[in-house]
Order: sequence, then C-alpha cells, then structure tokens
Amino acid sequence: MTGNRTDWYTHDRFGMFIHWGLYSMGARHEWMRSREFMTNEQYDKYRKHFDPDRYDPELWADLAAEAGMKYMVVTAKHHEGFCLWDSSLTDYKATNSPAGRDLLRPMLDAFRARDIRAGLYYSLLDWHHPDYTVDVKHPERNDKRFVEDSKSRDFSKYVDYLHGQTRELLSDYGDIDLLFYDFSIAAEAGFAGKGKEEWQSEKLVKLIRGLRPDILLNDRLQLPGDITTPEQYQPREWIKVNGQRVVWEACHTFSGSWGYYRDEESWKSVDMLVQMLIDTVSKGGNLLLNVGPTGRGEFDERAIDRLKGIGGWMKRHKRSIYGCSAAPESFQCPVDCRFTYNEEAGRLYLHIFNWPFKHIHLQGFSGQVEYAQLLHDASEIRMIQGEQEMTMEAGAFNEGRHAGTLTLELPVKKPNVTVPVIELFLKGK
Repeated sequence: MTGNRTDWYTHDRFGMFIHWGLYSMGARHEWMRSREFMTNEQYDKYRKHFDPDRYDPELWADLAAEAGMKYMVVTAKHHEGFCLWDSSLTDYKATNSPAGRDLLRPMLDAFRARDIRAGLYYSLLDWHHPDYTVDVKHPERNDKRFVEDSKSRDFSKYVDYLHGQTRELLSDYGDIDLLFYDFSIAAEAGFAGKGKEEWQSEKLVKLIRGLRPDILLNDRLQLPGDITTPEQYQPREWIKVNGQRVVWEACHTFSGSWGYYRDEESWKSVDMLVQMLIDTVSKGGNLLLNVGPTGRGEFDERAIDRLKGIGGWMKRHKRSIYGCSAAPESFQCPVDCRFTYNEEAGRLYLHIFNWPFKHIHLQGFSGQVEYAQLLHDASEIRMIQGEQEMTMEAGAFNEGRHAGTLTLELPVKKPNVTVPVIELFLKGK
C-alpha cells in the first residue's frame, strides 16, 4: 500500500469533527429547523444575532492536539445553508452576520500550524437556497404552498452552486486533505430522492480530482469513495464492501447531538470514548469524534473535560493507536480485551477493558513474544511460556496450562490509567 493516498489517514486514526453553525444559538440539535418545521424567515433571527465573540481557533486547535487528534473536519456549510466562509456565491454567510468575518480560514490555519490535517464537511442539502427543492428532510415539507412552489424551482441552479462552492473551497483555502459530503436522500413518503444523478456526483468528483488529486472523499455522493463512513454505531468487525476490506471511519458525538445542545445529558464518559477509539482501531478503522461549539464560539465545558481525559490517556498510549490496525486473525484476543497491531514495529498491543485477577492467558502465543511491558510506564510484565503440569502448591491446586499458552503475570491492582495496555514485542519482527 506504499504511496496510497490513504496512508496518512490510516496511520493517524483519530480526528476531530466540528459542527458549528447558526443552530448553535438555538442550542437544541443541528436538525432543529427541520424538526420544528421552521421557515427561512423564522430561522433568520439566528443569523441576525450570530456573534461568536469568544471564538478562539488557536484554543480549539490546542485542545485537539492535546487530545491526540491528527486531522479535523469542520462544517463549512451544514443543512441550514449558512456558510462559515466568505463565499462569493451567496450572502448567507458569516460575513453578513454580526460575526462580520470569515470564520473558516483562521480555523484551518490554526489546526495546520499544529500539524493537524484540514478537512471540510459540506452539506449536499441546503434548506435556505432559493433553488433547492423539497424532499422528505426539508423543514417546509408539510407546507402545501411551499411544496407547490418547489415544482417551479430550477434545481440545476442549486447544483451549479454546490459545484461552484466546492471549487471555491478547494481553490482558496489551501491544502484540504479530506472532503466529507453529507448526504444522499432516499425517496420516501411521496417525495423524490436525491442521489448521484441529482447531485451530478461524477462531474463533481472529476472537478475535485482536477483541483486536489490526493484529497480523500467519503462515500455519501452515492459513488464509491476513499472512505466508508458508518455513523453513530460501532461495527462488529472490519467493514467490507463486496467482500473486500475497505478504509473506514466511525463518526461519533460526545452526546446525542452534533451541534451544541445545551440541555442534552447523555454524554459519554472518558472511559467509554477511549474504549471506542481502541475498538475502532482494533477493527482497522478511524474515529472522528465531534465537538459542537457554542454560539459564542467556545467548546462546551463537558467537551473540554472529555478531550482532556482522552488526551491524558493518549499521551502515554498513542503508540497503540498511531500506525496501528487490526491484529492478524491468527492472534486470539482474550475476553474483554482488544488487540491493535503495528506491523512495521513488530508490536502487538493488548488493551484490557476489564482488569482480571493476576493473569491473562494468551492462547497460541508461547514462543512468539520476546518481551512484555505496561505501556504507560514501561514496567515489565513477566511471562510464563508453554505447558505446565498440574500440581499442588502450598495446598492450592494449580490446574496448569495448555501447550502454546503464554501467561502474563499482572499486578493485582489495576494501573491508574483509563485503559491499561500491555505492549508485546514479537520475536523476529
């Protein structure tokens, strides 16, 4: 796979998603306009009052870097249609709000300055554009007059706009490493769908490749992309398409919303988030973890707490994430554990989700491991190789081990880290 454009991506494994737009002011989910059937006129109060006076992209980038994130993807435009950059193709943008400035450029510059690669999210949906037609997701889908008016709209003008904004972003904002389009819509409830024919996806991809040949594209244009993107669930195994393993990325939220949601309470713990990252990499995938900044331009304190918690673990355990993937299928992983594998370094990483009492038995590993240590402090984990007969020792029955078993001797007390990791140095690697 040397020289493949996805090499950096499958090495870095961990990124930050940022959902930021006018919905941050409503503070009740990024789909609030659709859920509440709001018109353009009703929704425009947010544009009139959007003034993120606490916006500090340098701080955002610092928090991402501290958490160990290696790339970012930000919503240049979400379904609401509001643009964070100074687009020449619309007036519905940050420069025409009290913000009064391009919010995208300083963000990309700040992240790049910390060696974090830049990615853009762009919504194929646009609930504000005058030529975007009604569909099952549109906020005004239940308004009979709007539905009738939609029949006279020229959707091709919207497609020209979509392609034009893509050209603008890829021409004027430096090196963009990843484009995340969202999303094709199935026909439903009497409404026509929107897919590759409607978006003119093949033409769009040709435009993108002409401007940025090495950029990574997701799979939501209804065409095969570089990245398959399961959302809000953890796959059971390495994702396959037509029987073949693919490059994939799980995108997840800290809570139940992508945009800032003041009153949402189902926030994941640091322990759960770290385990999700490990689980994803153990199946050959990436994790894109989302932050929804507030209307004033700050990260929610709950998000900061999680980012710092993840960063505390990553500081001492990043070797088990970067450059790692799924272990060979011949390595049988113990219960309540996950393996990640760095083939180039010849190291296998055993992540222990549920700390056992004194021993972990690795079936079929005898003679294959040169040395073992806890990763966070490089303290030795002693090993017992191979078969041992059943004996009585000090009145206790030792039931022995099967030939081929490698037993790791653990401290009784779990180390004071979120998820302990044992680094196994394989022989002959």
